[in-house]
Amino acid sequence: MKKALLTGAAVLASVMSVGAHAERDYISIVGSSTVYPFSTVVAERFGKSTNFRTPKVESTGSGGGLKLFCSGVGDATPDITNASRAIKQSEIDLCAENGVKDIIEVTIGFDGIAFANSTESPQLKLTLKDMYLALAKMVPATDGSETLVENPYKTWKDVNPALPNKKIEVLGPPPTSGTRDAFAELAMEGGCKTFPFIKAMKKTDKSKYKAVCHAVREDGAYIEAGENDNLIVQKLVANPDAFGIFGFSFLEQNEDKVQGSVVNGKLPTFDNIAEGAYPISRSLYFYVKKAHVGVIPGIEEYLAEFTSERAMGEDGYLADKGMIPLTEDAYNEVVSAVKSLKPMAVK
Repeated sequence: MKKALLTGAAVLASVMSVGAHAERDYISIVGSSTVYPFSTVVAERFGKSTNFRTPKVESTGSGGGLKLFCSGVGDATPDITNASRAIKQSEIDLCAENGVKDIIEVTIGFDGIAFANSTESPQLKLTLKDMYLALAKMVPATDGSETLVENPYKTWKDVNPALPNKKIEVLGPPPTSGTRDAFAELAMEGGCKTFPFIKAMKKTDKSKYKAVCHAVREDGAYIEAGENDNLIVQKLVANPDAFGIFGFSFLEQNEDKVQGSVVNGKLPTFDNIAEGAYPISRSLYFYVKKAHVGVIPGIEEYLAEFTSERAMGEDGYLADKGMIPLTEDAYNEVVSAVKSLKPMAVK
């Protein structure tokens, strides 16, 4: 691994490309719908407590945000992108191709992914294996042979006799969403690898293993409901038989309307996520274009506000919004990296 460093001339060229237009005097932020409420509250406080304009925050999904972020350097492109998963190598490569080479990665905390339904219906107790069998495109045949077939399960009872005899109907994010990526990796793959012959596939054919474990069924049981988690909550209220997939913060904000399922014996609670006991938990991030720092007004100051103890600390206002804080050591590392504007290490 080596640091992605721009030469002095390249940095100057990048800065000039931003400054040459000099039309934008506010910070542009795109990305994850999960990080959106945290970013928004920081932006609003920043706008009220400083002489800088309130940053513009847009919810585009993690994948969509990184695509915009990596499209180039200049005030026509975002300064910051939020992400509910780590940046992929393919995205780092896209950034590099378009001249975005100094990227600052900021880990802001943790989040759990809730598998929730209306409080008007019984709370479900699931395993990761149940989730995989309910939502995967291909599943092991029911005859016990080590073969894969198109998902035949129509009801939760078909998946597991202990579950309700209700149609499988799950509202979730699209492929551009970091929540979708994290759910596939943590929940779907977590259940998928409970089958020994599929787990063994990871060593012999990694691409097939990933396709089997991550591919979601397309027969109507899983419904792509867009990047708006609030809309999913509304649909769950309207349809008590349906389930939804979204971040813990939305579950906490709507606990009077929806409830999280028990997964592998653990509820999606603040403490369970913080302790790593809840199995569908992930880190949250945002990425900053270093070439824009010092050119677009207020970026350093915004970073200072976001990573301040009053925001990201154990008793900070982001924890009040449902974000699970970093450990003290991890937090101190983030603050140090942000103060030095240290770019992330890339291949």
